[in-house]
Amino acid sequence: MRLLCTSFILLMVFGCSKSNNKRSNILDYVPENTALIIKTDNIEGLNSGINNSDFLQSLSGTTIYTNLEKQLSPLTHLNPTSELLLCFSENNTDSMHYSVITKLTKNLFLTDSLPNYTEELLKYNNKSIKKHTVNKNTFYSTIIDSTFFASSSKQIVDQVFNSSFNDDNLKKLYKASGKDKTASLLLNTKSRFAPLLFIEDSLSLNLLTEYMAIDVELNQNDTHFNGIIKATDSTKSLINVFKNTIPQVNQIQNITPTNSDGVLAFTFNNFTKFQENLIKHQNKDSLNTNTNLFNDIIEVGVIYEGENRAIVLNSIDIIATQDALLSEQTNVDTYREIDIYSFSDPGVFANTFSPFITTSNANLYCIIDNYLIFSGNTEMLQNIIANYQNKTTLSTTSYFKNNKEHLSDASSLLQIINTASLKTLLNKNIPDKTSYNIEGYNATAIQFIYDTNFAHVNGIMAKNKKRAHVNTVSEELNIKLDKAILNTPQFVKNHITNQKEIVVQDITNSLYLISNQGKILWKKQLQGPVLGKIEQIDIYKNGRLQLAFATPNRVYVLDRNGKEVKPFALKFNDNITQPLAVFDYDNRKNYRLLVTQGKNVLMYDTKGNTVKGFTFKSANSNIISQPKHFRMGTKDYITLKTENKLYILDRVGKTRVKPKTSYSYSNQPVFLYNNAFTTTTASGDLVLIDSKGNVSSRNLNLTEKHHIETTSKTLVTQSENKLVIKNKTTELDFGDYSNPKLFYINNKIYVSTTDLQSHKIYLYDSQSKLLPNFPVYGNTSIELDNIDKDSNLEFVTKGENNSILLYQIN
Repeated sequence: MRLLCTSFILLMVFGCSKSNNKRSNILDYVPENTALIIKTDNIEGLNSGINNSDFLQSLSGTTIYTNLEKQLSPLTHLNPTSELLLCFSENNTDSMHYSVITKLTKNLFLTDSLPNYTEELLKYNNKSIKKHTVNKNTFYSTIIDSTFFASSSKQIVDQVFNSSFNDDNLKKLYKASGKDKTASLLLNTKSRFAPLLFIEDSLSLNLLTEYMAIDVELNQNDTHFNGIIKATDSTKSLINVFKNTIPQVNQIQNITPTNSDGVLAFTFNNFTKFQENLIKHQNKDSLNTNTNLFNDIIEVGVIYEGENRAIVLNSIDIIATQDALLSEQTNVDTYREIDIYSFSDPGVFANTFSPFITTSNANLYCIIDNYLIFSGNTEMLQNIIANYQNKTTLSTTSYFKNNKEHLSDASSLLQIINTASLKTLLNKNIPDKTSYNIEGYNATAIQFIYDTNFAHVNGIMAKNKKRAHVNTVSEELNIKLDKAILNTPQFVKNHITNQKEIVVQDITNSLYLISNQGKILWKKQLQGPVLGKIEQIDIYKNGRLQLAFATPNRVYVLDRNGKEVKPFALKFNDNITQPLAVFDYDNRKNYRLLVTQGKNVLMYDTKGNTVKGFTFKSANSNIISQPKHFRMGTKDYITLKTENKLYILDRVGKTRVKPKTSYSYSNQPVFLYNNAFTTTTASGDLVLIDSKGNVSSRNLNLTEKHHIETTSKTLVTQSENKLVIKNKTTELDFGDYSNPKLFYINNKIYVSTTDLQSHKIYLYDSQSKLLPNFPVYGNTSIELDNIDKDSNLEFVTKGENNSILLYQIN
C-alpha cells in the first residue's frame, strides 16, 4: 500500500554522531523487537509499483492504509541512491513505530522547499539527534558511521547508538533475499504484523513457521512473490510435518469446480512418515482410528463452497483404497451414473489431519476416477460430479493457467481462493467497514514446498483479464508517474529478454526505464530534456545494448541499469540543436555519434574522441533537421539540411552529391524514397534528388505546415486534415494532429496520427484503411511494436498528464 511507498520515500536530514562500535551493514542498525523489515533497492520502482497496483489502490480508502500513509507522510522527500530498510517494531505499550535506515548520500533530503517544516538539534550524552516536524508530524534522525537512521520514536534513535541487531534468523533471511524485485519483506510471524493467509481458521502463518522472507514483484494487474519460511522449533512449527516427505504434483485443481470458493491441498509421498510428524505436532501418542483409508493417498484436499466442505483424497492405487471402504457400500443416491454412498466415520479426517482439516460432518462420499470425495452435503457432491464431467474445473480456466506459470507443479501445501474468499481474508486482516472492489482476482494462490529445515514459498495474486476478442484494442497498462510527462514514450529493446521496454522523461528531466509489465526499473536525473528519439547501440560488441541520446548540453550513453558509460556524458558549452545522430556505416558496431550545434557538426567515436577524419565543420546556416545516414550499394551518404541548402556528403564529410537545383526547404527530415534523397520545400512541394544530383519536384498540394514519412517505397504525407498514404487520401476531422508515424512490422505497413485536440489516436494500414476499433484515447503520437512473447502488437502513448498508456491490438 502507499504506506509502503510513502514509507520509503522517507527521511530527511543530517545529524552528526559517532559510535564506538562500527557496523558494516545497514542491517546492523535495525532496532530491537523489529517484527517486519521491508527492503528495497529501487525506491522509485517501489513507489510506482504501489501507486500503479490495481489491488493495492483498491484498498487505499481503508482506515489502516490512510492512517499509516498519514503517519509516514513527513518522510516523503527522501532520495536514497542505495538500499533502504523500513522497519516496524512494537514497544512495551504495544505501540507501533517505524524506522528507516539507508546510507547517507548527497541530496538525500532537501528541506529548502518544504512548507511547514521545522527542525531542532538535540545534544546530550555525546549524542546528536535531530527532531523534524512536518505539518505537525514528528520524527527523529541521526547519522552514525555514514548511515542515516530515522524513527518515529526518539527512544529507538537513542538505543541505536549502543545496540546492534542480533536476530540471527532474520539476518540469514536478509542475505537470502533478492536484489531485483520491487521489495523484500522479512517477517517474524509471532508479531501482530503476521497476516492471516488461510481460509481455515485453524491454520495461521505463525502456526506454520516462525520466520518468513519473500521477494515481492508489484505489477499493475498482478502481484507475485517467492521466498522461504524457516522454523527453528521442529515440533511447534507446522511446516515441519512435511519433514522427510517429498512434495507431489498437485492434481486437486482437476476435480475442483470453477464455482468453488477455494481449495486447500497438502501432499506427501509417504503417509506413514507424514502421520508420524503430524502426531508429534498434535501432541498425541497415536491415532485411535483406522487409517488404512489413507495408505495409498498422496494428496488430500478441502474444497470450500460457502459453509460447506468437501474432502478429496487423491489415490495412486484406487483399487486398494476402495478395499478400505468395503464396509462403506450403502448407496444413498446416484447422480449422473455416479453412486453416492454413506460414510460412518466422518470424524476421521479431523482426527487424522487436524489442523489442516477441521470438518467432522463428511458422512457421504463418491468415487470419480482416482479421486474419493467426502462431504456432508449431497448438493456439493453433485456439483463436483457435474463440473468434472462438464470439464469446468479450476484447471480448465484461463486465470488458473495464467497464475500457474508463477507456481511449481508440486507443493507440500497449496491454497487457491476466489475473489469472495480473498475478500473474506482481507476483512480478517483489515477490520474496516470501508468498502473496496477487488473483482477479478479469481485464483489467488500460495504454496509451500518443503526442503531441508525450511520451505520455499510462491504466491500469485492476479486480476483476471477478460478474454480479448479478435480485432479489439485493449488497454493493458496505465502507468502513473509522480510528475507530468515531458515527451512521447518510446520502446527500447531489452537485450536479455529480447522484449521491449518503455523509456520516457518527466518535466523534471528525470528519465525512466519501465518494463513491459509496468514496473519502473530505474529513474535517472538528466541535465535537460532529451532531443528527439533515443537510440540503442552496442558499444562493447557483446550484445548488451546502451541508450544513446543528447540533451541541450550533454551527450549521454547509459547502460541497462541507467549508469553512465564512461567517458560519457560528454558536456558542451554551446547548445546542441538537433537530436543525436548515430551512424554505423558497415553494421560492424563502429558507431559514429554526430552532434549538431547550430550550423556546426561534430563527430565522435564511442570513446568520446572527436573523429579527426571527418572534415565537414560548418553549414552555410543553422541545420534544421536531424542529420541522416544512408547506404546505397557500396556507398555511404550523410545528409544535412539548412533552410536553403541540402548537403549530401561522404563518410569523411566531403560533398558526394551536389543537387543541381536549390530550394527553400521545410524542417521535415530527409528520407531515401525510390532511391532518391527525398524531402519537402517550405511551400510543401516534394523534392527528389538522385545520386547524380538530378532534381525533380512534385506539387502535392501540401500547406506550409505539413509532415512526411517514407519507407523505401511508401510515401505518407499529412497536411491539415488530409492524410495521404500511397496516393490514397483520407480526410480526417479538423484538429491539431501530431506528426504521422510510419511502421513496417512483419512485412506490413501501419500509419498512425494523433489528434491532440480531441485526444484520438488513428491507425491505418497501407491501403489507408482505418484499423478496427480505432480511434482510441491518447495524447501523443504512438510507438508501435511487438513488445512481448505473444504475436499481438502493442503501442504506447501518453494518457493523462502523468500517465503512460499501453494498448494491445488483438
